[in-house]
Amino acid sequence: MSDVLIVGGTRFIGRATVAEFREHGYDVTLANRGHHPNPFAGEDAVGLVETDRREDDQLRAAAEQVDPDVVVDLVAYHPRDVRVATDIFADCEAYVSVSSGAAYGEEHVPKREGETALKSCSEAEAVDDSHETYGRRKAEGDRAVFAASEAGVRAMSVRPTIVYGPHDYTERLDYWLARVENHDAVVVPGDGGSLHQLVYVEDVASALRIVAERGTAGETYNVGDRDAQPLGDLIDLVADTCGTDIRQVYASERELSPDLESDDFPLYRDRPHLLATEKLHALGWDSTPHQEALEPTISEHRESDRDGSDRGPRRDVEADILDRLR
Repeated sequence: MSDVLIVGGTRFIGRATVAEFREHGYDVTLANRGHHPNPFAGEDAVGLVETDRREDDQLRAAAEQVDPDVVVDLVAYHPRDVRVATDIFADCEAYVSVSSGAAYGEEHVPKREGETALKSCSEAEAVDDSHETYGRRKAEGDRAVFAASEAGVRAMSVRPTIVYGPHDYTERLDYWLARVENHDAVVVPGDGGSLHQLVYVEDVASALRIVAERGTAGETYNVGDRDAQPLGDLIDLVADTCGTDIRQVYASERELSPDLESDDFPLYRDRPHLLATEKLHALGWDSTPHQEALEPTISEHRESDRDGSDRGPRRDVEADILDRLR
């Protein structure tokens, strides 16, 4: 394997994936619409084929132009995307689709590939674009991977949990980074024990490469930090990495009411969301220690204009709760 075509590739996970494959000797080409700034513009080592992956003829033309050994599909948001791609790239040595831990339909702890049931997906849901159907569409995309494998395609998928790291446009972690850096106290829903497993973006990128190289056709692989941190511990770790002190003020649903609910806070979950990663680990993958991953994450956050303010409660509302709980 030497040539990789990355469908997408200019934003968050894509930037790390390009770096991962380049560092391991691959020639990298991106296929995307060019709607987002290309961070690799001017770099001869990264090719670009302007392609709308929803237009089958354009995706087929990209396949013919690049003739890749490996395809990494970062933007397969609908089951049809996977079905079309596994047909067009059927002769490649590896096709790897990015799925999601949201594809699981049962609240097992942990969720395991091949054991924990996936969500169902109706025909209407398969073509929907709303957040509510995201996990269902990813589950059906995984079933498309399984079907392609049965037809002889070396197709696989990875299922990350919540991804964090530099250039994270979702701003879920930015909310907590900004709170820790700019205030001495923060409201934390519940008792700080909420567990919503994260995974560092570079670990997702390495998983994509390792699965392409060593994965088994028709399999899917969970990707998540092997040392999952409850929310309160994560906030303390962020403070340690930032070199600041933060007082966590825990608030129950009753204490938040009527202004807020626990779900209004980013990274909160009322049931633990934990993905088993033994299957991927057996291929030689491992996750990055939290402090090591948080250092570049915080550094890039400080250089950005992201503060996550749209992802969680306004500070004035939070300040009112802090005053009430003194």
